[in-house]
Amino acid sequence: MFKEINGLPGHVLVVHAVVVFVPLLALLASAYGLMPRWRPRLAWAVVTLAVVTPVLAWVATESGEAFEEALAAKGYPPNLLAEIREHADYGETLLWFTVGLAVAALLLLALTSGRVRTPNLPGWTTWALTAVVVVLAVVALVYVYLTGDSGAASVWGNTL
Repeated sequence: MFKEINGLPGHVLVVHAVVVFVPLLALLASAYGLMPRWRPRLAWAVVTLAVVTPVLAWVATESGEAFEEALAAKGYPPNLLAEIREHADYGETLLWFTVGLAVAALLLLALTSGRVRTPNLPGWTTWALTAVVVVLAVVALVYVYLTGDSGAASVWGNTL
């Protein structure tokens, strides 16, 4: 299922969506928390990204594992497979931070939307959850960079 799309490795195609959607989720969820006046305009985008982005990150992880297995079966050199393993480790960590960011963003939306009945929470709760969103956003952005850089280096590092 995750191995190929139209004869191309599925991973190579899916990662581009992750490289776009994770930063979008990070930036828009942070903006939603930090700029209360913009919340009505950003809510739909944050909800959509919080649902779609973890799914894309999971598909990228699964397709990457299938690609790694295909490369190992073709007898790729151990040093290249070690680089790919490092890339895969970053990708798995990115998946979990993306899920955490999405959950935190959805909780923030639920607390601030007025549509969900919440108990009388202290006023600082929204700001504390916003801080969690911002921290997770920064970490997710770092892991997008680390994952993408390690993947690109393993593919293109010895080309030039």
